[in-house]
Amino acid sequence: MEGKDCCPLLWRLLLAMAVVEVASAWNVTYDGRSLIVDGERKILFSGSIHYPRSTPQMWPSLIAKAKQGGIDVIQTYVFWNQHEPQQGQYDFGGNKDIVRLMKEVQAQGLYACLRIGPYIESEWTYGGLPYWLHDIPGMVYRSDNEPFKFQMQKFTTMIVNMMKANNLYASQGGPIILSQIENEYQTVEAAFYERGPPYVRWAAQMAVGLQTGVPWVMCKQDDAPDPVINACNGMRCGETFAGPNSPNKPSIWTENWTSHYPVFGEDQHTRSAEDIAFHVALFVAKKGSYVNYYMYHGGTNFGRTASAFVTTSYYDQAPLDEYGLMRQPQWGHLAGLHSAIKLCSNALLYGTPVNISLGRLQHAIVFRGSPGICAAFLINNDTRSTSILFQNVPYALPPESISILPDCKTAVFNTAETSTKVSIRTMTINQKLDSSEKWQEYKEAIVLFDMTSFRANTLLDHMNITKDASDYLWYTFRVQQKSPNSKAELDVFSHGHALHVFVNGVYRGPHLEQRIAGPHRLKINKVDFTNYAWGYQTTFDAPVGNDPVALNLSSMGKGEVYINGQSIGRYWVSFRTASGVPSQTWYHIPQSYLKPKGNLLVILEEESGNPLGITIDTIQATEQQ
Repeated sequence: MEGKDCCPLLWRLLLAMAVVEVASAWNVTYDGRSLIVDGERKILFSGSIHYPRSTPQMWPSLIAKAKQGGIDVIQTYVFWNQHEPQQGQYDFGGNKDIVRLMKEVQAQGLYACLRIGPYIESEWTYGGLPYWLHDIPGMVYRSDNEPFKFQMQKFTTMIVNMMKANNLYASQGGPIILSQIENEYQTVEAAFYERGPPYVRWAAQMAVGLQTGVPWVMCKQDDAPDPVINACNGMRCGETFAGPNSPNKPSIWTENWTSHYPVFGEDQHTRSAEDIAFHVALFVAKKGSYVNYYMYHGGTNFGRTASAFVTTSYYDQAPLDEYGLMRQPQWGHLAGLHSAIKLCSNALLYGTPVNISLGRLQHAIVFRGSPGICAAFLINNDTRSTSILFQNVPYALPPESISILPDCKTAVFNTAETSTKVSIRTMTINQKLDSSEKWQEYKEAIVLFDMTSFRANTLLDHMNITKDASDYLWYTFRVQQKSPNSKAELDVFSHGHALHVFVNGVYRGPHLEQRIAGPHRLKINKVDFTNYAWGYQTTFDAPVGNDPVALNLSSMGKGEVYINGQSIGRYWVSFRTASGVPSQTWYHIPQSYLKPKGNLLVILEEESGNPLGITIDTIQATEQQ
């Protein structure tokens, strides 16, 4: 009897498990109003948090703060060159553990948008493409090119299968409700001539064929093939977006830039909370139903991951700053905006919009649904305050603002009025590294021509030689002067950040490229030989407490920093902005990189910085009184 009952019992258990699994899965579709999750239309606010730009230890707090701020979706790119740095060799450990991020998003009850690309731009080295693609015969990136399509499909399929294996798509009960293929391709498509349009069609078909059970988007691709949704990127998509290319597709904003990414030599760009809120409200009033903040947390370009001239700190002006602290009033003002718009959800998703003129530069967009369902957006495009009549009731509208009325009567939020106090970020010196006895200096002999073994008749290409294993490459050549008193000049055309030149061993100084291709020119008239100091090393103890930690490198020049063997990024303090200050002075040390005692700090310094001026600082954010 026991043997006879075994199989029926097993089948009953399997059936019960299958019922649970089906019940937990979500069907994600869309129509002309919004994404539809589990049968319900949704107004969704999303925030970009990139896993390689933070650490796994930071993810729970970042996601929790995003959720507290009214974010429904965590959006991230997938970084191909982080996961496959060498062909066929994969890395999903540490802050590359995208599965861990997705599971944390799910654990906190949020959705996810996975932007696979795999070309992502994102101010990331090579736009996320691994360097080894360059060496594949016949390779033409991002075009109707068989070698590229083969590698792109292989990687995309691997990522999708990894998500499926961990039940991370909504169709399996997971958090991922949306995916992206390619990235802003229309901005470069014309350069590929007849190879561009077929590639777009192929990419869409390939992605849809992977059967994730959730929709796909293409951003900045007005002709995204069905069923892929075309989406907008920019700061003002409520004004610039032409709209979905089909009446059956929703209006999606995949990148609402919360500031502008900074580069070395430029001052930081700040976008006001009021401006961000205005354009989100306008987009939603024009039937937009998905808004993603790029970035919600920018984080840190650790190691050599930043693209040319991009600072190590990324989108520090976002609602959550580089260290994960709330930046006010951005975080609080947007949280209030999200709450106000969610009060309008029924009218926005099921009502009919009507545009009503309220003046030369004022109008209302009113959504009316079933009896008693009404929401209104009162829009003032004037640079001055004004008073208008809406439904015979007076409303005061600040300059360039939108008032939100969830019941068409009571204004619960205005985009130009914030009650959130400004936060002040304070850097407090915890330790000074000003003892020369605690530093070690490292020198390297300048290589003479007769000491070299690898030679060529032309100036060899840096990247072909190093395969992107290093920012640095020595070039050594010999020239014979015509007479002891003659002088010579060296002209070098280069796209490099800087050129360091030694003449007979004597350092002639850095020559900055300033983001324009050559020439670098210097006079040759020195005849000495010496060693050159490139590195410094010391140890320090971790600050007590949980405050974020950063290095103040204001006394240094240009180089890269390592903490316990992990690079926290490049620095370039000597490259000043037009206002005469460095683009970035403090460099984030994640708490997880530190141990309580004896942390090893190694500085690779290209110029002539003074390590005795470095301090270990802690970071606090407080409200302005």
